[in-house]
Amino acid sequence: MPISLRLDPEIEARLAHLSQATGRSKTFYLRKLIEEHLDELEDAYLAEHALEQLRQGRDRVMTSEEFWRDLEG
Repeated sequence: MPISLRLDPEIEARLAHLSQATGRSKTFYLRKLIEEHLDELEDAYLAEHALEQLRQGRDRVMTSEEFWRDLEG
């Protein structure tokens, strides 16, 4: 799936330098960055979203007693 994005000129220059110095494409390095760091981004941003849901009262925290009671069915 093709994706287009704009990079800060400094970041683009660093990426271009890395690409030229190593003979690999900029796409190669962008793909590696995404593949190797998407898990971290998901963890951080999904946790932030969950916390915001709690703050806004759209979700709640379950006590350990509720958890075990519901687990036992």
